[in-house]
Amino acid sequence: MRTTARKALALAAGIAATLAAFGGQASSAPLPPDPGGVTPQVVGGTPAAKGEFPWMVRLSMGCGGAMYTEQLVLTAAHCVNSTGNNTGITATYGVVDLQDTSAVKRTSTYVHRSPTYPTSTGGDWALIKLATPITGAALLPIATSTAYNSGVFTVAGWGATREGGSQSRYQLKAQVGFIDDTTCKNADPYYRDLKPAAEICAGDLAGGTDTCQGDSGGPMFRRDGAGAWIQVGIVSHGNGCARADNPGVYTEVSTFAAAIKSAADSLGGTPNPPGKTFENTADVSIPDAGAAVFSNVTVSGIAGNAPSTLKATVDVKHSWSGDVVLDLVAPDGSTYRLKNSSNTSTPNVNTTYTVNASSEVANGTWRLKAQDVYAQDTGYIDSWKLTF
Repeated sequence: MRTTARKALALAAGIAATLAAFGGQASSAPLPPDPGGVTPQVVGGTPAAKGEFPWMVRLSMGCGGAMYTEQLVLTAAHCVNSTGNNTGITATYGVVDLQDTSAVKRTSTYVHRSPTYPTSTGGDWALIKLATPITGAALLPIATSTAYNSGVFTVAGWGATREGGSQSRYQLKAQVGFIDDTTCKNADPYYRDLKPAAEICAGDLAGGTDTCQGDSGGPMFRRDGAGAWIQVGIVSHGNGCARADNPGVYTEVSTFAAAIKSAADSLGGTPNPPGKTFENTADVSIPDAGAAVFSNVTVSGIAGNAPSTLKATVDVKHSWSGDVVLDLVAPDGSTYRLKNSSNTSTPNVNTTYTVNASSEVANGTWRLKAQDVYAQDTGYIDSWKLTF
């Protein structure tokens, strides 16, 4: 039986000669497997021509994907472990032969895994952010409605060409037909838990053509009304590969289109989702006309440098705010003045300061430095936080 997630495609449409030439057999998309066991491929397929599906991506963990933007690859959630910084994935773009020296390669910097996977809601999708964009990369638009969720689809990938086989060096392609939810659920006990609002079945009930281990995360696509390619599915899982009465199961992209776009927008031009906050709420007394005091915040899990719009939100209780001088101290000791002393007699400081800290490594211990520079008034740091 296929893993819960199809890790590779095995396009086996009964083209024995082709399979022999590529050293593989047909096999179908498995159910989303636990991360680390990804292996589906295309069974019963034929070789794809270079540039035929230019947005196809091969991922080093043994999955496929498609370029969503020049810096984001759309793949399956079961292909990755979790949301967060990740520099361990290599994306290969621009070739059908994985040994082609013209391949464009990029390492990952961040992964966003669907927060609804695996739950009863479904959502086997993820976005992988590349360290740098592939400028001019071909992109595959995703369906935002159910208008294209039927008919004949195309699948492509470097997955196994037979169930249990090894993954392919060359990209293969195949066509699979839509199978309605009722037929799919009744085809085999494996499909009884199909999620109609989140998954699409496709394949050949007679067997022979399917995605397989190593194809997981790759796109299922078709032509839209204008003749352009549009992605309607993501290779997710299935029972074995290319078995009779055991079609492939694909993430229904249109159901999650808004969530995918929102996640992509949040990734923006930085490898970190915006708004991540680190806070210290412990009180620190500020001595009257005394030495500076410090309150620490330890930052972790942020890739690269701090942003040019780092937010430092400070809440200082003090009877004469003009006495207080505040500095933000970066992990390397660099100091950024937040507030100078003044003759302001109003109490307290409750302000958010914006700091261009783009030259500073984000992770490490940041410190808020506070000092009372005039006599007769006292106070304390109530809390403060950094928002990346």
